[in-house]
Amino acid sequence: MAWYTYKAIDENGKTVSGELEADNTEAAGEALTARGYIPTTITPKKEKTSGGNGIARFLSDSLTPVKAPDLIIFTKQFRTMIRAGISIINLLEILESQTENPRLQKTIARMSRDIREGATLHETFKKHPGVFSPLYCSMIYAGEASGSLSDVMERLIYIIGHEHKVKSDIKSAMNYPIIVVAFLTIAFFVLLTFVIPKFVPIFQDANIEIPLPTRICIFLNEFLVAYWPLLLVGIVGGITALFLWFKTPGGRLARDSFLLRIPIIGQLMVKSAMSRFASIFAILQTSGVQVLDSMRILSGTIGNAAISKTFENVQGQLEEGLGLASPLKQARFFTPMVINMIAIGEESGNLDEMLSEISIHYDSEVEYAIERLSAAIGPILIVGLAGVVGFFALAIFLPMWDLTQMV
Repeated sequence: MAWYTYKAIDENGKTVSGELEADNTEAAGEALTARGYIPTTITPKKEKTSGGNGIARFLSDSLTPVKAPDLIIFTKQFRTMIRAGISIINLLEILESQTENPRLQKTIARMSRDIREGATLHETFKKHPGVFSPLYCSMIYAGEASGSLSDVMERLIYIIGHEHKVKSDIKSAMNYPIIVVAFLTIAFFVLLTFVIPKFVPIFQDANIEIPLPTRICIFLNEFLVAYWPLLLVGIVGGITALFLWFKTPGGRLARDSFLLRIPIIGQLMVKSAMSRFASIFAILQTSGVQVLDSMRILSGTIGNAAISKTFENVQGQLEEGLGLASPLKQARFFTPMVINMIAIGEESGNLDEMLSEISIHYDSEVEYAIERLSAAIGPILIVGLAGVVGFFALAIFLPMWDLTQMV
């Protein structure tokens, strides 16, 4: 298979251009004709070198992210054309020509080829886990099995958009403290490396007793000058080791468990997980997915390893024939309100409605938790900034005061 660039005339007489993958030029022409185009030129895509092409393809396929807005637009277009009665193959061809994200465009091209080869829609989505999450693939499977694919797509749009909004709000709340801490760290090293050494000879020549803050600064300066290569290697090595450890199941579990214990941040993560649990579970129930299958999906898509482990324990009790509310009572992180509303939903047969109410409640709780986090960060940063500035002020001005007294 190779990539070809083409120019063609569509059904409206307009000139269109793009790229497609085919075995040869004749196959590319047949593919364009099947789309209703009249090919004018078909040329192999130029490549500088095989090595360069491999790197470019790797970067395009692995490093170019498919962001939430791109996935939302794709899902909306997919839903609209499904409702219009367009066949899956034509639908994917149209999406391939209209999608701007390179990775998503190539993914759609491969999906179109798989559909032609007889794969089901769910199977084609499942082959691209880097683009479509397990939740996305499971929802597609539920919609394909129930014949309500467009309705499932509508719910997927809500889930992706809602989660994107929550993540954006959290990132916005954390941008300011990250910038302040970064500049504070830079200022700390600048003062320690360039400012303190200028005063040390003066204090030593005056034969005055050097105060403790100044001695600490001198020690840190000498340590940095003597051991900065080892310190740099240690920091880089430590960060790399932590990053690789967090990729393992045990590392993820330890990291997420630690984050849940942090005041305010832990509460925010729990409330966000409960909101996601309730909204996704409600949509899965509305789509006809069984409770046990829903718990399997939720355990892999909740976004926190510690909470996911709780779902796995609940799933084991469900397999033994217990109801949903009873295992949740023994699980961590689930509040009495959530458990009672789920129990009422099970008894009344309106579990999806109760889950929707829980989701709405925790959405507001997440917004309130984000506001609390933003409000708490300001005083913490002020105290930290005052501590650093005060430490260096004492380190410099205490010996200068003693020197003035001597003069």
